[in-house]
Formats: sequence, structure tokens, C-alpha cells
Amino acid sequence: MSAAEAEQKAEEEAVKGGELLFCGTTSWDAIGRRKVSPEGNLVSPTRLRPLVGVDIRFVASGCASTHCVALDVEGRCYTWGRNEARRAFDKGQLGHGDQIQRDRPTVVSELSKYRIVRAGSGRSHTVVLTEDGITLSFGWNKHGQLGTGSVKNELELSPVRCLVSEVTNAVCGADFTVWLTTVEGASILTAGLPQYGQLGHGTDNEYNTKDSSVRLAYEAQPRPKAIASLAGETIVKIACGANHTVAVDSNGYVYTWGFGGYGRLGHREQKDEWAPRRVDVFTKHNLVPPDAVVSAGSANSACTAGGGQLYMWGKIKNTGDDWMYPKPLMDLRLWSIPLCTFVAFYSCDSELLKYFNFGWHLSCMDSGSMHHFVGADSSCISWGHAQSGELGYGPAGQKSSAVPKKVEILDGMHVISVACGLAHSMVIVDRTNGADQLDQLDVYDGKAFGEGSEEPNGNTRVAKTTAKRGAAKTSENSKRKAKDSSESEDEQDSEDGSDDSEEQVNGRAEKKKPRGGKASGSGRGRGRGRGRPPVEKKGSESAQGRGKVAKRGRPKKS
Repeated sequence: MSAAEAEQKAEEEAVKGGELLFCGTTSWDAIGRRKVSPEGNLVSPTRLRPLVGVDIRFVASGCASTHCVALDVEGRCYTWGRNEARRAFDKGQLGHGDQIQRDRPTVVSELSKYRIVRAGSGRSHTVVLTEDGITLSFGWNKHGQLGTGSVKNELELSPVRCLVSEVTNAVCGADFTVWLTTVEGASILTAGLPQYGQLGHGTDNEYNTKDSSVRLAYEAQPRPKAIASLAGETIVKIACGANHTVAVDSNGYVYTWGFGGYGRLGHREQKDEWAPRRVDVFTKHNLVPPDAVVSAGSANSACTAGGGQLYMWGKIKNTGDDWMYPKPLMDLRLWSIPLCTFVAFYSCDSELLKYFNFGWHLSCMDSGSMHHFVGADSSCISWGHAQSGELGYGPAGQKSSAVPKKVEILDGMHVISVACGLAHSMVIVDRTNGADQLDQLDVYDGKAFGEGSEEPNGNTRVAKTTAKRGAAKTSENSKRKAKDSSESEDEQDSEDGSDDSEEQVNGRAEKKKPRGGKASGSGRGRGRGRGRPPVEKKGSESAQGRGKVAKRGRPKKS
């Protein structure tokens, strides 16, 4: 089967849709903040009551996301997860016009007039793509990650239009967004936080908050801007980690840029890259095919290359050395192969790996913070570090796995799509050959929270339990106070307004901003510590990861 035929088949399966299964924690308000109670974990793939029988075509989450997005074949968009107003990073990312947490998939009513076909999920924002090639976004916009051209509105609780046209795909990092388009010379655009160079424009936009201050911030980029160094290339695949990006062009070359710690960029060093840099492993005889699978976790990256072999690089395990450049993941390709074949094959040079084509054919993959899910033939495979059941091994299975393992309960079922988030995973499986298996799976009702959800099934049973809402920790309150005091100095927004004129779409005719002595603009990267969001513990990595040290003061315009 040719690459074009394989891609067409994948698209037809996606349109057909299937049953959504979920595993991992359902304690949305506790993820990443405190030890999650095992009572809130779904350790086996589980059906969600509001979506039982609904044909889901696409699911999205992210390695920094504590919320989920699901799209059905009719173009409806369902969201659920963390969304509470009292949390520091819960900013209306569910798109329902409020900041109420929802534990059950709920239709985004304001998107009902659109047919949504794809979606991307960041830490606290969401971007959706319609079949007409336009994108809408909602959630936190402090760094301009919604792509509206302005940071005047820090929160957008309902969908707003992005300033990008002719879009084919949109994906999200923690606090930034990447769009792929069919526009010549602007096939890839980015907006949001530039702190590690993840926007690919050759700078991190670092500046002093005041002339007399050593406190640094990062100037937000709210207007989607084409990456100049890729203007002559057509980008066909894209994936985002928390603070880095992986892209594949139509010639089969792989580019990475952004935060370089742990070797997640694959360049044999840990320095940040502020512009796309080609990964030298995927050149000459090892180009990436058009139907390749590309994925990015919080500290690692992956893609399939010659013969369908999966390569990974970055922080692969919690222990052991980091992979500073792409290496074939032998554990995955060589399953189910006779021992004599394994011994003969493993003794060969790893570069010969691309000429062999046995084992599984990987159809989809996604990565969470430190775990991975793969759909391959009639198997579902997962591995990585997990504590909340996100690998789906069941109550008798292990929590984590350093090597890929089958999700036995799904063995024999065809996987259409997968998505991984922070401590949770989602899988869409085909009902055609797995109806009997699906009937044996548990069904999770979710906790009602007065959301007034629009359910596809009228007989939805409401769980009797309610979520415990604890008070915010003292440390979090102190951080808020520090943040409030730092943000009170400059509230006037000197950024451009929400000008939606056609000539400014896709980063064209961008106006220059006035540059004063003070930091102005309510969205100029002012997270905790004026623009340094707590996305990663840099520790010793910071000294190695930041190969390029920006000078203090405002960066020069390139």
C-alpha cells in the first residue's frame, strides 16, 4: 500500500469514527498538585457514559493538559476536565463561557454552527479547526497563544476567531500554538510564549521589566507569524511538546526547535534552538515518509522513519542516560519475532534497521508527560512512567513500564486514534470487530457538577458521588500575591487591538509596536516571576539547556 493510499484509509477511518475509551485519573483538580487518590483512577480502558454509542473521530489532549477534547463525526466538539476559576492555571479552556470544572464530556454549544474536524490542547487553552479551514480558540491568552492578534483579553471563556486562514492542522504546546496552512510561503505559523525559542522566529523576546530591574520577562506574540526560515518548505507533520516543536516537511526532513534540555531536539547537545534546525539522522537514505507518525512529549520526541521503524530521543526513562539523538526503539519493533531472527537481526548495524519491515505497523501515537500510547494493527501498546492508571494495564497490571507492553484488554481491537494528557490517555477503537469486547468494559458516569451538559444519550445516569473541592494551598496563595503585585505596575495595553483585517491574516503586514522604557501590555509573558511559567524544573538542566544566553534588555528586532 502506497503512502497516499495509507493516508486516505486513515482519513476514512477517522471520519467513520469509533468508541472513545479513557484511562487515568479523573481527579482533575488534583493532577500535578498533590498525590492523587487511587479512588479517582480508571486503571483499565473505560467507556464514558455521555459518549457511549457516539461515533468519535478525533481526540486531543497534551503533555501539559489537564483537560480533554473529543470530536464526533457530526462535527460536534466535547470538552471536559479542569476549568476552575480559583486555580492559577485554569482559564476557561473548556470553552463553555464559564470557569466551572466538568467531569463529563459536554458539548461546546457556541461551536454548534461549525463542523469541527481537528483540535489542539495546551496547558490552559484549546484550538479547534473547522472543515472550512478556519480556527477558533478559547482559554488563557496571556502570552497570545490564542492567536487573536491581541492580549487585551487575558481570558477568552468562549470561542474566538484566530487570525489564520486556509488551515489544515493546529497543535498546541503548553503556552503556544502552531498552525499548518496551504498558503504558499507560510505553511507554518506560530503564536504565544517565545521563552525558549519554541515559536521558531530566531529570538526568545526576552527583556527587562524595568530599566533598573534585573527581572526578566518574555514579550508575548499574539499575532500568528510565519516562520521565515521554513518559508520555502511545505510542512506536512507537526507535534508540540511543552516547550519544543517537531516538524516534517514534504521532502521527508525533520526539524526541531525550542527547549533543548535532555536532548529532546535530537541535535546531540542540550542548547535551546530559537529557529528550526534539521535533525541530521533523518537525511539521505533515512527520510521520513509522508504517512509518518510524529509525537512529542514534555521531554522527548518520536517519529517513524525507514520501514516504519519508530525512533525516539530525549528523556525516555526516569533512570538511565538521555538519548541525545534519535535512536530506533528496538523493544517495539522486535516483538513477536522468533528468537533466532531476533539474535541475527540485533547483531546487525542499527542503520540496517530501515531495510526491514516486520513487526507492527504503527498507525498513530501520542505522548503525555512521561508516557506513550501507540495504535498498531489490531493492538494497542503503551509504556512509560505512570501513577494514575494512564497506561491501561488494569487492576492486576503494573503501574509503569520501561518497555512497550500490550494493553491486553484491547488486544484484537483496531485503534483509530490516541491522545495522551497529564496523567490520562484516550483511545478511539473501531466497533466493527470489537463490539463484544466493548460490552465487557466498565462505563464511567462522571460526577455531575451542575454543568447543564448537552448529552447525546437521554438516559445518562448521574453518579452519586461528588468531587471534593479542597482549599488552595498556602504556597499557591503566596505565589498569587507575588504575581498580583508584579502585575499591578503596568496594566495599560499598548499592543495592537483585535484588528481582524484580511491583510493581517497569516502574519502578513504586521505592524511594529511602540517600544517604551517600561514593559507595557497585560500579556507580555507575565506568569509567575514575570513571564517564567513553572513549566519545568530547570535545575542543572538550565545551565546545559540554554546554550544561547540572551543579553539583558530588549532584544533587537530581526
